[in-house]
Amino acid sequence: MARFVGEGGIVDVERVADAFRMTKGQLAETAGLGIASVSKSEWRGAPRTQTRVIEMLEIIGRVLDWAGGEVQAMAWYRSQPIPALDGRTPEALVKSGRAGAVRDYLDHLAPGGFA
Repeated sequence: MARFVGEGGIVDVERVADAFRMTKGQLAETAGLGIASVSKSEWRGAPRTQTRVIEMLEIIGRVLDWAGGEVQAMAWYRSQPIPALDGRTPEALVKSGRAGAVRDYLDHLAPGGFA
């Protein structure tokens, strides 16, 4: 995640979008934000924007090794339903403010817990 942090400790949404081969609009949609949140420089550092993008990056970072790379981890994040969390995807859960539930789920899996 450190490679996405720019000046002032703010996550650089352009770097994030580039890394995952997305447009800023696609990144905004994936994080549950409006396009202005990632397009307007004065809104990129807003707490809501930063929180959502950081939550997304943290979850992707946790699955990166077993997913096989950044693009694959993003595909998992966007499309893999989690049966233990009502069959919702990590993306849907983050958008609804439930990133903590995804982190808890991944914590449970890490030592060999069942999905």
